[in-house]
Amino acid sequence: MASRCPPSHRARIGGRARPWTLSAQNRGRESHVAYYAEPPSDVAGRAGINFLDDHCRRFIALSPLLFIASANGDGLCDVSPKGDAPGFVRVLSEQLLAIPERAGNRRTDTMRNILANPHLGLLFVIPGMRETLRINGRAGIYRDPDLLEAMTYQGKQPRVAIGVEVQEVFLHCGRALVRSHVWQQETWLPADERPSAGEIFADHMQLPDITCEVARSIWRSRTRNGSIDRAARS
Repeated sequence: MASRCPPSHRARIGGRARPWTLSAQNRGRESHVAYYAEPPSDVAGRAGINFLDDHCRRFIALSPLLFIASANGDGLCDVSPKGDAPGFVRVLSEQLLAIPERAGNRRTDTMRNILANPHLGLLFVIPGMRETLRINGRAGIYRDPDLLEAMTYQGKQPRVAIGVEVQEVFLHCGRALVRSHVWQQETWLPADERPSAGEIFADHMQLPDITCEVARSIWRSRTRNGSIDRAARS
């Protein structure tokens, strides 16, 4: 098993270690943003719309993966991935879309956040495409039986869906994905060089005595069944 190493908050600067802290000065002000960041181009500033047109509908229909950002009533943030076959997110109108809430780790972070703070952001990804689609809006939890039945996939119907009222939509430029080479398979790490999800899981759960093989087995079972507790008890 990999040993647990507490995160270091010190960095070596100018030959000596200094602690990094997020002071009020480091947090910055609006004037700092204006000083350090160039203003957006006229095209970027006018690129957003407040409804889902045919281009957005097609993008969403082709996307098998999105990231959903939310925050609770205290402003504590969370980002969660949502993925399924392309078209799993349903566009219900120009102003409304629905995301099925399928079994995962069952933390329900996003839904709990929505109950306290309905504002969220979505980022849709299409494999191989550099640009992403960003949507900001207000969310609610949908339990309409007809909608949930229409979202059935591989015989599994979601218990609820996240409905999003669209307020802002824009296409995000592809520079981040170009720089990261994320779609170029030759840049991917070999399997034996990637972080071990099983070992990370075991260390974070403070299970130092289990073997790597058991950790991997627990993680694989959790991935299949959407339940860490059931796998850990077996």
